[in-house]
Amino acid sequence: MTEHRIYKTSFASVYPLYLAKAERKGRTRAEVDEVILWLTGFSPQGLEDQLARRTDLRTFFAEAPAPHPARADIKGVICGVRVEEIADPLMREIRYLDKLIDELAKGKAMAKVLRG
Repeated sequence: MTEHRIYKTSFASVYPLYLAKAERKGRTRAEVDEVILWLTGFSPQGLEDQLARRTDLRTFFAEAPAPHPARADIKGVICGVRVEEIADPLMREIRYLDKLIDELAKGKAMAKVLRG
């Protein structure tokens, strides 16, 4: 079976898309970064390093220092698929981030986005 091409996509190339989606709805880069840091455990400098290195999504999630344990509480549909039913662990991580950015853009309070 061939690997999904998104795995080889650089995080630096999807990051501006996350920003644009959130900013169109009045959210900020700081909020997008907060979501990413919460999910992955990267420090702000660690996130900047990942962007500068243009790591692919596989590497980005593999190098995440402390994936948040509450990420398993992320439920719902993204791209027509229930996040909690995605079998592939890497695809599930990618969709967790997609779902969080989607919730942020839809105006959810940060405490609810971060499962607080």
